[in-house]
Amino acid sequence: MISPTSLRGSKITGTGRYCPPRVLTNEDLEKMVDTSDEWILTRTGIRERRIADRGQACSDLALEASMAALHSAGVGASELDAIIVGTVTGDMVFPATACLIQERLGAKKAAGFDVSAACCGFVYGVSNGHALIASGQMDKVLIVGVDILSKIVDWKDRATCVLFGDGAGAVVLEACSAGEGILGTYMKSDGSLADLLQVPSGGSRDPASPETCARGGHYLKMKGDGVFKYAVRAMEDAVKQVLDRANLTIDDVDLIIPHQANIRILDAVHKRLGVSADRVVVNIDRYGNTSSGTIPIALDEVVRNGRLKKGDVVLMVTFGGGLTWGSLLFRYN
Repeated sequence: MISPTSLRGSKITGTGRYCPPRVLTNEDLEKMVDTSDEWILTRTGIRERRIADRGQACSDLALEASMAALHSAGVGASELDAIIVGTVTGDMVFPATACLIQERLGAKKAAGFDVSAACCGFVYGVSNGHALIASGQMDKVLIVGVDILSKIVDWKDRATCVLFGDGAGAVVLEACSAGEGILGTYMKSDGSLADLLQVPSGGSRDPASPETCARGGHYLKMKGDGVFKYAVRAMEDAVKQVLDRANLTIDDVDLIIPHQANIRILDAVHKRLGVSADRVVVNIDRYGNTSSGTIPIALDEVVRNGRLKKGDVVLMVTFGGGLTWGSLLFRYN
């Protein structure tokens, strides 16, 4: 067993994002389903979202975000030791989307695997990448959060189709001295709440068939009230846990990047934490909920627009189907 004193640290050295060019506005949705711009905006905070073309797959979006992150970090694909992709809408059941990206990038020596944790996929992925680097097994890891939820939502179900969009974000993690970059991670799940957010068909429990297609079993199913109830509680728990692990308080945090699920959830969380709205990153109005992509997309935005400064302490917090939740605390270098 490796002694904690011998562990290395890891830090984010590059970020990137890619969202499809096609924009679907609330006004567009008014023509597709029984809803209105006012109804969507007041309940979700969303004005528009990006939608992938029919021919676009997860690896296509992830590739663009990955190349941007590598360029930002000044790292060549051939230097990567691993590629970790957080997604629930991979190109296919297997192989892993990470393997497809590995080949397209030309990352010859990199191992590749996917993390299935719904909207927590990116934070879980970074936590895994950090552990691999800290233990000395790897030096440079690419982590991608990407989902194309437009292909698994029922566009006749106004309770869900208005919420989601498509997009990808990526970061490069590199080894550093302990305590310089990532300051703490936290992951948790509760499988007893799995039915709150799921795609029930298409797996080994209920394999794809004409019957599953006919009853819409391959569409995302959500119990909204239950998700809201547990999401706020779970995100608050994740924040407290990771701060305790890092021996910090919420006052030490300069910027909070939460999963962009619903503006009411975001408002409830920052009020419970007692932080002002200007310390919380919100871009749900322009992208909707892109699942595993929300946090890395938002991170790349604040890096590139200068909102994030060197030395800032950043807190990422998320929840998703499983139910899963988690958090990540790091100092931006």
